[in-house]
Amino acid sequence: MPNRLLTGVMALLAALLLPGLASAHAILEESAPPSGASVKAGGVDLRFRYNSRIDRARSRLTLIRADHSRDTVAVEPDGPPDILAAHLELTPGAYVVRWQVLAVDGHITRGDVPFTVTAP
Repeated sequence: MPNRLLTGVMALLAALLLPGLASAHAILEESAPPSGASVKAGGVDLRFRYNSRIDRARSRLTLIRADHSRDTVAVEPDGPPDILAAHLELTPGAYVVRWQVLAVDGHITRGDVPFTVTAP
């Protein structure tokens, strides 16, 4: 009987811990521009908000153009602990910002945010 009790307690603890483990990764909650949006050419502010604190120094943004050329985007060094921000000067065309963040718990997550820049 003690083994059954121990097994039951362990199963309960595992069930309670799993939601916490799943939320440990930094998940993109909001982006500017939003995925699929159109923005005017010129100065474009990028802002990516995550559901947890991120390690800004070990996270990165990459700009991908329609011709598949890429540039690393300089992330603003200061700001809230759950936001990556940058400013770019962009001409009309299709773009993707590829983000990769390291959550403070050590997990890396990544994703893409496509958008279009239109004539001013």
